[in-house]
Amino acid sequence: MDKVVATAAEAVADIADGASLAVGGFGLCGVPAVLINALYDRGSGGLTVVSNNCGLDGRGLGRLLGAGRIARAMGSYIGDNKEFARQYLNGELEVELMPQGTLAERMRAGGAGIPAFYTPAGVGTLVAQGGLPWRYAPDGSVAVASPAKEVREFGGREHVLEEGITTDFALVRAARGDRHGNLVFDKAARNFNPLCAMAGRITLAEVEELVEPGVLDPDAVHLPGVFVQRVVRLTPEQAADKPIERRTVSAPAARGTGEG
Repeated sequence: MDKVVATAAEAVADIADGASLAVGGFGLCGVPAVLINALYDRGSGGLTVVSNNCGLDGRGLGRLLGAGRIARAMGSYIGDNKEFARQYLNGELEVELMPQGTLAERMRAGGAGIPAFYTPAGVGTLVAQGGLPWRYAPDGSVAVASPAKEVREFGGREHVLEEGITTDFALVRAARGDRHGNLVFDKAARNFNPLCAMAGRITLAEVEELVEPGVLDPDAVHLPGVFVQRVVRLTPEQAADKPIERRTVSAPAARGTGEG
C-alpha cells in the first residue's frame, strides 16, 4: 500500500516513446512541473497529451512541446503559448480541440468506465459536424480533419455523442497526499487534476506535503488512493515553486474617493 517512490525520475522511468498522458493543471496553476521536468530529462517523445492546455513557452508542458516531444495534443485552450500555435499551424503538431466541459467529462467518463455519453455542447458546430483541422499540411491545407459525430435527440433537444478518454499515464499535483495515494488539492489548483488522475491507467502524483495514512480526514479527501499508483514527495523548494501565468494587480484607491 506504500506508493511513495524515491524520485520523480523513478516515477516516470517506464513512460516510453509514444505513450499517452493526461496532465493536470490550468495554465501554470496545479501543473505537475516536477514530473514533467523528469519526463523531459528522460527524453520520451512522440507523446499524446490530454490536458486543458500546453502550459507556456518553456514552462510546464511547454518544455516538452518546445523540444518536439509532443506529437498530438487534446485540450480546450491554446492560450498564450506561441510555440504551440506555431507547431499547429505549420503541421508539426496534431491538435484536437473541444469544449472545456466536454474535455472534463470525457476524462471523468473514461476513469469511471463509461465508454461514451451525449452532451448538447457542440451541437450545430464543427465539433459535431466534423471538419475541424486536426493537422495542417506544410502548404496550409488541412491534412487531417475531425470526423462527424453521432447526434441524437433527447427531450426535444439534440445531443452529440462524445467518447470517454483513458490514457496510459496521468501526471497530477496535489497539496497534500498520504502513502496510500489519497490526495487533497488546494483551491483552484484542483482544476483538472482529479479528472486526469481518473483517466490514467497508471497515475503519478507529486505532493507538496506527504503525510502518514490516517492523518487526512476522509471527508476532506478529493481523490481516493484507488486512482493513484505512485506518489512523489516534493522538496520544500519544489513545493514553493508556483509561477503565476499573468500577474495582475490593482492600484489602491485614493483616500476619500469612497472606492474599495
